[in-house]
Amino acid sequence: MKKILTVVGARPQFIKAAAISHELREHFADRLAEDLLHTGQHYDDVMSARFFAELDLPTPTVNLGIGSAPHGEQTARMLTAIEQVLSTGTYDGLLVYGDTNSTLAGALAAAKMGVPVFHVEAGLRSWNRAMPEELNRVLTDHVSTLLFAPTRTAADNLRREGIDESTIILSGDIMLDNALRYAPAEPEGEPIILATVHRDFNTDIPERLDHILTALDTLAATHTLLLPLHPRTRKSLGTSTSKFPHIQFCDPLSYRQTLAAIKRSQVVITDSGGLQKEAFFCGRGCVVLRPETEWTEIVDCGAAILADDNPEQIVSAARSLAGKQPPQPSAFGDGHAARHILDAIMRYFNDF
Repeated sequence: MKKILTVVGARPQFIKAAAISHELREHFADRLAEDLLHTGQHYDDVMSARFFAELDLPTPTVNLGIGSAPHGEQTARMLTAIEQVLSTGTYDGLLVYGDTNSTLAGALAAAKMGVPVFHVEAGLRSWNRAMPEELNRVLTDHVSTLLFAPTRTAADNLRREGIDESTIILSGDIMLDNALRYAPAEPEGEPIILATVHRDFNTDIPERLDHILTALDTLAATHTLLLPLHPRTRKSLGTSTSKFPHIQFCDPLSYRQTLAAIKRSQVVITDSGGLQKEAFFCGRGCVVLRPETEWTEIVDCGAAILADDNPEQIVSAARSLAGKQPPQPSAFGDGHAARHILDAIMRYFNDF
């Protein structure tokens, strides 16, 4: 029996971990055991505990309770604590997801101690090194033992960076696994526009946030527009929500609530990487509030439009995509990425 430590810390990772955890418990429990380590990067009930309950994730074996801090301090505290956990010699490998500070801290701690690192969602590139997420994902890829690329584009990025071909596994995207498991079959409720804004380069620059919300308020004057507020966005807005009277602000949604809202949507408007894909998997167009995206496949097939913070482009893109069924190329795999990932991990253990 092999045992892995899965490091999670933020809402998107809880969702991704659910796909692997369910598959492991259903089909690999006789060969592979998993402990969850929660760094506490997202720590309140709205952004953390409710996702564990909703997605039937096991209670974390370790909860570091790191909380919010500047990037360097937060990553350093995680690195120190994860190293202490690994020093027990309990684990045969460490699994990380995506591109957060929790991801980088887990990967660095394991790599320095000679523990194999398995990176799910490897190879994504925005080519914008000003994004902390870009630095995290690139560095994690280059210390990982197995790299699970969700798309051919991601796998090609890894090859171009000189990563050993034998370590790259084209697994498909585990978020497609989750969408197939959790999304409602049909819309429930009146049509809406769903929007989210949480990236620091949008929330922490007042001019950008004002541009985006002005565009959303324009759309909300003629369509019901729901904007769940990430804690960072709520803090940046303060009492200025009254400047945008047509937008329906609300608390963050759970994962199932988010998928249900996407299904009701005529179009999704977001700066979230995960929500771009969830919109695509649910057959909805997406306006991306960034100048670039890691998920180029969605833009290339016409299902998403890059609008950055330009109010006119946001409004125009939303109106052009609203109500249209985007094409559904099979770039993201067969919906069984979790199975492919765990099969590859077991092959690695058996070989080595």
